[in-house]
Amino acid sequence: MAEIIQKDGTWTFDGDTVRIVPGKDKGVSPLRKALGEVTLPLGALAGISFEAGRRSGRLRLRLREGADPLLQITGGRLGDSSDPYLLTVEKDRAGVAEYFVDEVRNALLLDQVEPGPVDRYLLPGPALPITVSAGDASVTFDGERIRLEWNWKTEESKSSGGPRTLVLGEVEAVEWLPSAGLENGYLRFLTSRAPVSTPPKYDPQAVDLYGFRKDPLMALVGAAVVARLPHPRAASAASAALTAAPAPAPGLVKAATSTTDAADTTDPAGPAAASGDDHDVLLRRLRELGELHQAGILTAEEFSTAKQAVLKRL
Repeated sequence: MAEIIQKDGTWTFDGDTVRIVPGKDKGVSPLRKALGEVTLPLGALAGISFEAGRRSGRLRLRLREGADPLLQITGGRLGDSSDPYLLTVEKDRAGVAEYFVDEVRNALLLDQVEPGPVDRYLLPGPALPITVSAGDASVTFDGERIRLEWNWKTEESKSSGGPRTLVLGEVEAVEWLPSAGLENGYLRFLTSRAPVSTPPKYDPQAVDLYGFRKDPLMALVGAAVVARLPHPRAASAASAALTAAPAPAPGLVKAATSTTDAADTTDPAGPAAASGDDHDVLLRRLRELGELHQAGILTAEEFSTAKQAVLKRL
């Protein structure tokens, strides 16, 4: 087992998982404290590195694209101080950090973990229920409903309608953007009924962020919601499953296109019937689609569309 203890936090690797516990030092960001302990399965990692410096170094984990809902919503815009996968390492502990890197890299090689993107979340996201107050609102998410409550900083035109409640099923996407320079940031919940052209300052489905220290906490709420929405790469997986389906047997094509063939196409023994091998392949494809649906990779609609396409080939 490899372990490194620093003011920022403690990282432990047991060969299968990396356990990250944030430190209690006052310099540790509110986001990392609120997120709490994170357990990363080896299969969620794309790599690890240690960057040595004159006074201190940085130990950094790189996750596979699409594995973590928090990284999915922040899109590389999370500052280093709030990054839970970055650990500041004191100069005299550089050797321990390098050993930690070697242990994780060796495990990735032995397990032949692919560093490429994934089509389902490998981390569960922040624990529920979650409530965050920042910017012009407080947001609560219990797994089914999102409630936005306004404070004294909220524009009157936005707060006049009272608190806003959204059902998870009507949320199509979530956007989070940190403040930069004179530009405010925001957390926005997108639904089919909401015009995205409305500035967050006036949008009752958005939180306006001013650049204060607690602003990144809103990314946790966004990540909790994103973790329960369809994975953005799930549609690609469904498309790939359809593309991989075998072409119909020549007898099927002939039966469907010929108007002079006297055979009864409803007779399983006639030209319209697939050969035994092709029939087994299509049945196996149906089982694979069912497994993708049960695993949450395919939505009910995607599964139904893919199933119908295979059934037509049968």
